[in-house]
Amino acid sequence: MPTIKFDKYHGAGNDFVMLDMTELPLELDIITVERLCNRRFGIGADGLIAICRSDKSDFRMRYYNSDGREASFCGNGSRCSVAFAYDKNIIKGTETVFEAFDGIHHANILEDKGNTKTVRMQMSDAKAEIHDDYIFVDTGSPHYVKHVENPDAIDVKTEGAKIRYDKNISPNGTNVDFIHYDGSIIYIRTYERGVEDETLACGTGITAAAIATSLWYGGEHFKVKARGGDLEVSLKHNDLIFNNIALTGPACRVFSGVIEI
Repeated sequence: MPTIKFDKYHGAGNDFVMLDMTELPLELDIITVERLCNRRFGIGADGLIAICRSDKSDFRMRYYNSDGREASFCGNGSRCSVAFAYDKNIIKGTETVFEAFDGIHHANILEDKGNTKTVRMQMSDAKAEIHDDYIFVDTGSPHYVKHVENPDAIDVKTEGAKIRYDKNISPNGTNVDFIHYDGSIIYIRTYERGVEDETLACGTGITAAAIATSLWYGGEHFKVKARGGDLEVSLKHNDLIFNNIALTGPACRVFSGVIEI
């Protein structure tokens, strides 16, 4: 059977199988991606990312959820893509422009500590919707954000799944974020569609949480504590339109290997 080289990266515990397809493009089917992401029969990851050539930027990132389907934008995956591209010499400096599902993004590596890099990435502009007890916003992926007194008391998988499939909230489903803001730090737990479970961190969800917190409490810079680590979000907004959004946090290489496909 043919084999492929891969690397495993994570952004605050949100983990990905990374493939360099700039020199050797490979057609990925649902079964193959799902198997590679399987935590018992494959490498194990929340998703798979293929780094491809782009005629618009330094590289193109294609993101697949662990269910095998190509998905929308992934914030932590994008930051890991920047670190991966730097480690593989796909990009030559610490600043880059890359192409993703939702368009062109700018990013830079703020700190390089070998296997761990701090990556700051510009997110796309976003428009929020305010509802009675939640905020809905698409930050490259759709997110339902609800403020709760104690995120640790929430059964995220059960409660998140109920909202994730609610067609009245989003016809194509949504990610679900339960957050608490104590005046200095946003605490967050996220149910991710496509993974269909809680993940240790979600970049688009952390961004959505910062947008919701800005609308509820004010502010333009937030520290966010996910179960897998700490990140930061800065932003500007005019009413419900948010721009100059930047997501900053760790991107870590875990290991490299070869696997049959």
